[in-house]
Amino acid sequence: MKKKITIAIDAMGGENSPDKTIEGVSLFLKENTNNKDFHILLYGDETKINSRLKKFKISSNEVKVIHTNSIVSDDETPLTAIKNSKDTSMWKCINSQTVGETDISLSAGNTGVLLVISRMILKMMNKVSKPALAGLWPNEKGMNVVLDLGANIECNENNLVDFAELGSALYKSLYPNDKPRVSLLNVGSEEIKGTDLLKKTFKKLENLSNENNFLFNGYIEGNQIMKGDSNVIITDGFTGNVALKTAEGTAKFITDNLKKSLNYISLLFSFFSLQNFKKKLDPRKYNGAIFLGLNGPVVKSHGSTDALGFYYSIDLCYKIIKGNLMTEIKNNLNHLESE
Repeated sequence: MKKKITIAIDAMGGENSPDKTIEGVSLFLKENTNNKDFHILLYGDETKINSRLKKFKISSNEVKVIHTNSIVSDDETPLTAIKNSKDTSMWKCINSQTVGETDISLSAGNTGVLLVISRMILKMMNKVSKPALAGLWPNEKGMNVVLDLGANIECNENNLVDFAELGSALYKSLYPNDKPRVSLLNVGSEEIKGTDLLKKTFKKLENLSNENNFLFNGYIEGNQIMKGDSNVIITDGFTGNVALKTAEGTAKFITDNLKKSLNYISLLFSFFSLQNFKKKLDPRKYNGAIFLGLNGPVVKSHGSTDALGFYYSIDLCYKIIKGNLMTEIKNNLNHLESE
């Protein structure tokens, strides 16, 4: 009998938890009523979690609750968290992977602490020097994987090459019927543009490009990310985080001002078009950044997201394991040996 996918969830992390996390679980269970190939473990205050499970009529057959005595606060530093976090919902959620209880961990808690604890518990993969934070961005033809989004402010060319291998593996696990097409974020598309770091990375990625690994599309400028000709975008954490926040702010600015600019009549006639437009730009649909490069996948949900956003992050966890992410990463990293 095939082993079930087991998702570990820190039920206490982020704003309005465990209310939003349990409601998100409820939405996920409703959307997957016919699927019997997964199980969910919830880590946190047993009394609080059970009261929410009862509210949403979630049975003990569908989830298992593991009690923890404390949580990681949003204002806690990674240093203090390391000393005091071993009985927290976040720590036990991640540690469950090391003892073989779960396949993937999810938390909406403190990002810095989550990254440090994940790296401490799960350790780095042998061929990867730095973990990367990857996210999903919509484009005109489907979806992008973009990394790094803030885990590493400074990178060398080997780090960026690792990110390309990790990002293309993630893309293959989520979209197995499509080819990963990698581009390197730069100030121009010509080979002569950019820093020495980018030029060195360009050459390495060019050598690694093949049908079995990923196809390298060269440089890409920020205004071309959403076009969809490339679907795996590589950059350092500083640039990636700025690009992410700019894209999020721009999307919010457009949707907010569009509603203000339309009068009642025009709103009535264009209602369905506006609804589709709003859904495409809804950040909750792309909630969930993935820590890559560790000996187990960890997903970070936005701390301020609501139940729907948390549902999408659970769904992302399910798809990642369903698509054999860790196997795809190991296969991709093997290409580095022949470089």
